[in-house]
Amino acid sequence: MSFPWLSLLGVLPLLGAAVLMMVKGERAKSLGMVFSLATLVLGVVIAIQYAAGERFSVQLPWIEAFGANYALGLDGISLTMVLLTVVLTPFVLLASWDTVDADDRWNAHVYFALVLVLESLSLFVFLSTDVLLFYLFFEATLIPMYFLLGGFGGARRGYAAIKFLLFGLAGGLVMLAAVIGLYVVSIRELGRPTFLLSDLAALDLDGSLSRWLFLGFFIAFALKAPMVPAHTWLPDAAEHGTPGTSTLMVGILDKIGTFGMIRFCLELFPEASRWASPVIVVLALISIIYGALAAVGQKDIMRLIAFTSISHFGFIVLGIFAFTSVSMTGATFYMFNHAFSTAVLFLVAGFLVQRRGTQDLRAFGGVQKVAPVLAGLFLMGGLSSLALPGFSSFVSEFMVIAGSYARMPLVAGLSTVAMVLSALYILLTYQRTMTGPVTPQIARTFAADGSSDLNGREKWAIAPLLIIILAFGVFPKPMLDIIEPAVQTTMQQVDMADPATPIAKGSN
Repeated sequence: MSFPWLSLLGVLPLLGAAVLMMVKGERAKSLGMVFSLATLVLGVVIAIQYAAGERFSVQLPWIEAFGANYALGLDGISLTMVLLTVVLTPFVLLASWDTVDADDRWNAHVYFALVLVLESLSLFVFLSTDVLLFYLFFEATLIPMYFLLGGFGGARRGYAAIKFLLFGLAGGLVMLAAVIGLYVVSIRELGRPTFLLSDLAALDLDGSLSRWLFLGFFIAFALKAPMVPAHTWLPDAAEHGTPGTSTLMVGILDKIGTFGMIRFCLELFPEASRWASPVIVVLALISIIYGALAAVGQKDIMRLIAFTSISHFGFIVLGIFAFTSVSMTGATFYMFNHAFSTAVLFLVAGFLVQRRGTQDLRAFGGVQKVAPVLAGLFLMGGLSSLALPGFSSFVSEFMVIAGSYARMPLVAGLSTVAMVLSALYILLTYQRTMTGPVTPQIARTFAADGSSDLNGREKWAIAPLLIIILAFGVFPKPMLDIIEPAVQTTMQQVDMADPATPIAKGSN
């Protein structure tokens, strides 16, 4: 039996969470960082081995009466999600080192433990190749996020946590009906129950039943992503959660939705995916433009960042359901890049809010004069969010639009409106908060000698994320080489070929 690399990767942060519940104070934080960094190292080791040609999988009987297996596997798409999870987590913990201490209801060790639990469950979601196993971990991720939202954050954190939970449970209930439907279909088609993704993907599912099952999965993933009109829980959660919680929610948890669309909707229900794609593409376009327009009008900085993410998720869904190898590769890379650019925005905005004591954009002005490092890092995160050339987000957004144009030029053209709007809301936000004369409130908040600028720990929490963004903006090939073979496999499963256009030919 080979070494259980994937199982160890998922269990390691869960083990860390158990250890943290037995210690408190600074020691608990340090141990939390140790376990998150160990998981990061293990994830990088697995990625290096994968790039060298090693393939990882495990399949053990679990509930034989149901045909369920403990089955984990790794391909280029799931590896991309694993990497963003293991990289993002330790920097969120580092950025949250002091912010959770101010909460009078929960101890910091509980926050760190919940983050590690969320990391563990998310890793198992991305690695699961058994539908029932995936469903259980998919639902389980609601638990740590509910407590992270409800236990830490603003005055209405309880409301935000309940709203998040209700939306998540509603999506899970719909998916459960579809999972049961797959169980029945497997018995009918194979003469035995199975939840293995490989077995179910080999079935020739079409007709009305396939479409109903597809909708069960897609609705759950659209609620998780989220897409308009099922998006309303995200701005509330971002507004009332801590910056670290919001980063994990948008950077990792919501990616489960778009990952699930590729892994389960497209691969299990190719005919239904093609059937539903026109409506889904329209919803994606609405999300792109609506999210950007809503961001322009926000007065709360955390809600603004949340609405920008709704727009970005629209681009990801558009890339998936445009059914070209360029757009789908771009969508997968977009998930990776969005996690880091949004993390920079949320975390730096959190540092700013922590100092000023309010999230109202109108309460700021002239910050760059008293905290130039903070202002500069916020600008870098904003430029990445608006997909400026030189940042990794530009590569993925260009690929989504170019790949989509090859099949649906009108939709791709309309989606570029959001690029103009993104420049508007990012630059206006920077102008209102960072430039101009220093307001009396900001002058009192920040020391004149700059001592209230970012400290060393805060810089270390942000700098590596920006390095990743810039490195893959200049040289994205390593990530694209990992993603492209898995995308080609998915394209074959959906039975779609690239349109015969110069864009598609040149990309191949």
